Amino acid sequence: MNNTGLSIHINDGLRTLAHIDNFSFTMNKITFLFGESGIGKSMISKAVYGLLDPNELQIKINDKDYQNYLDLPVTRQIKQNGFFVFQEPSSHLNTLLKIEDQLNEGAIDQHLDEKTILQTLWDTTDDDTIKKIIGIYPRPYRPSGGEKQRILLAMAFKKINLMLQPSGSSSFSLFVFDEPTGSLDNHFRNLFLQLLFDKFSRKQFTSLFITHDYSIISRIMNHHQNMIDAIDFKELARSDSGKVTLNFFSPEQYLSWLKRIQKIPGRTDGIESPKSEVLRIHKHFRIYNREYSIYSDAGCNHSTDLIIHRGEMVYLKAGSGVGKTTMAKILMGLQPAEQVEFEIAGIKISEQSGPGVWKKSIWGKKMGMVFQHADEALNLETTVKESLDGLKNKKLRGEFLKSKLEELFEDKIDDEFLSKKVKYLSGGQKQRLNLVRTLALDVDLIILDEPLNGLDFISIQKTLDWLQEKQRAGKAFLIISHNEEIFENLIDSNRTYFLNFQ
Repeated sequence: MNNTGLSIHINDGLRTLAHIDNFSFTMNKITFLFGESGIGKSMISKAVYGLLDPNELQIKINDKDYQNYLDLPVTRQIKQNGFFVFQEPSSHLNTLLKIEDQLNEGAIDQHLDEKTILQTLWDTTDDDTIKKIIGIYPRPYRPSGGEKQRILLAMAFKKINLMLQPSGSSSFSLFVFDEPTGSLDNHFRNLFLQLLFDKFSRKQFTSLFITHDYSIISRIMNHHQNMIDAIDFKELARSDSGKVTLNFFSPEQYLSWLKRIQKIPGRTDGIESPKSEVLRIHKHFRIYNREYSIYSDAGCNHSTDLIIHRGEMVYLKAGSGVGKTTMAKILMGLQPAEQVEFEIAGIKISEQSGPGVWKKSIWGKKMGMVFQHADEALNLETTVKESLDGLKNKKLRGEFLKSKLEELFEDKIDDEFLSKKVKYLSGGQKQRLNLVRTLALDVDLIILDEPLNGLDFISIQKTLDWLQEKQRAGKAFLIISHNEEIFENLIDSNRTYFLNFQ
């Protein structure tokens, strides 16, 4: 695996799901694997781990049937000694078992320092906090997505602790973390990284760490210099042949780009006046019987109205699960609030406003939104062309939209691509289509909820270039994102607000 690599071909009988000739990782190293969503990172990693079903998919590894690979002693060792942390934890937690029971299933039924692991991942020494989490049955909204993610991470660390014991197996093991920090803010991400590296320093093991978070590179280079020789950074990319290739990714490529980011002055007219205000949100609102406040400081001591002027980019920060996306949906009229006041481009809105206000005066005219998950905004059964025709604005069709697609897509924008159904696009391609549809609109304000979600490094750069082009033209943006490092470099600190509940 670490020398010649694996040739992996996966299809479902109708289309190729993943095809790579050189997938490899180095034994006893941690490989950080980047690449756009849907390019095949998870599928390929599951194939290597032995998790795919040969009765459902047609799979070849090194030109041999998948069953041959599953029967290899090394594959059995991987499944017996390792652990796979799935991207979506909800689908891998049993709703009929309390979390504390799931934390002690199978090979991890021993104590294995569970208390310390949980306290580290939750950053607490309060036993009651942990007991409240592990004493419940998992439900869609309880625990939160970030907490469910940490539960799976705790299971993985218990399995690593089993390997670290004097009697632990010396056979090959593989620990796969598939987007393990996607639901974590940077604080909890950093706690997880520290714990992972602490375990690795005690005994080297092999790990694949799948992520879209390029800022992890900065964290490692600035805070974990001792780990650099034990880490590989790699990225999956598409080739002209339709296959994907695995390439080494230089940390300097990201770090040097980060230094080159140029902030744009907040107001294009240089005047701070009500005339240039695009959005003003009253500092307090209420939803789900909970009071929320907007603050000007990270300590959440000074509540304030959130104000965005023409040509400004404003960053809204809050912990995972606090309610940033909920607030965005309130602004877009997609979620009712019990109490709210805001003004968008001269239109005053409150909890008394009917849904017709958004349809008549706001959607596609004053405000647009790029959703965190492209599937929420796109009709998967339409073609790419039909999804663009749905904008219902003749000025936004034809060569203009084609040119914008060409800016963000590496694919050739021809009739074949435009006729492709949206459901057959990769996750990264859907997100780019999602961005094009919204950014092409001539609106006063665009809300971007995790706009870099699922994008590779090249697409991130192209997207930010386009955002700044629109900003220079006077458009206003409200940014919601876990990509703190990137947006803190892009946006002045005095244009950052913080959301919390009381």
